[in-house]
Amino acid sequence: MPSVAGAEAFAHEGTTGVGVLLSHGFTGSPVSMRPWADRMVEEGHSVRLPLLPGHGTHWREMNGTAWPQWYGALESALGELRASCDAVFVFGLSMGGTLALRLAQRHPDIAGLVLVNPSVMSTRKELRVVGPLSRVLASVAAIGDDIAKPGVSEHAYPRTPLRALASLAKLWVAVRGDLPEVTQPLLLLRSAVDHVVEPENSAIVLAEVSSADVTEVVLANSYHVATLDHDAPVIFDRSAEFVRRVRAERAGDEG
Repeated sequence: MPSVAGAEAFAHEGTTGVGVLLSHGFTGSPVSMRPWADRMVEEGHSVRLPLLPGHGTHWREMNGTAWPQWYGALESALGELRASCDAVFVFGLSMGGTLALRLAQRHPDIAGLVLVNPSVMSTRKELRVVGPLSRVLASVAAIGDDIAKPGVSEHAYPRTPLRALASLAKLWVAVRGDLPEVTQPLLLLRSAVDHVVEPENSAIVLAEVSSADVTEVVLANSYHVATLDHDAPVIFDRSAEFVRRVRAERAGDEG
């Protein structure tokens, strides 16, 4: 059971035939995504918002997990939505965006992607040695609550678990190498100021995916956890419009 308040997984059955799978980020939890999920419920869609393994409890527990487990939880939730929905969209924040890209690479029937500040690399020099360092050091200080809006917290871990971070770095390599396999419509929203994920990440994704339908939105008033920040309504509105448009276009093609 999660020990972080509000970190529980969330599921809802909708009526529109659309499914939306949402993924939170590294050391985070559904706390950062729940308002977005609630908006999709208001749209009438079926929703899955899993708590990824090792998250929502204590950072030490996360060090016992790796990216295939995080990905597996999302793939399982995707299977649930695919079984009951005509079209499934995947939304992701930060590492959740990385995992969403991996799902798109492996499941081309996904209808579309909405990514907020996704990560596929880092320019930080210390990450070059995170593998060896993780064998002698369990954690380092975290960069949490990168939110411009006062008084808001994502309740992420206060420490960064290094073995888990080393696994994330391996996920970056895999996802970045396969970016040309992403062909789905893509809406990418990035913060103009982000103290966690460098802007090069979004530039790489936009340049290397094979999607013909790509939209970039710059969020001028939010930091990294933009889903809880000043621009959250922009994210929610633009993603709702994106789902409606892409689904209508798919219906037209099928008709």
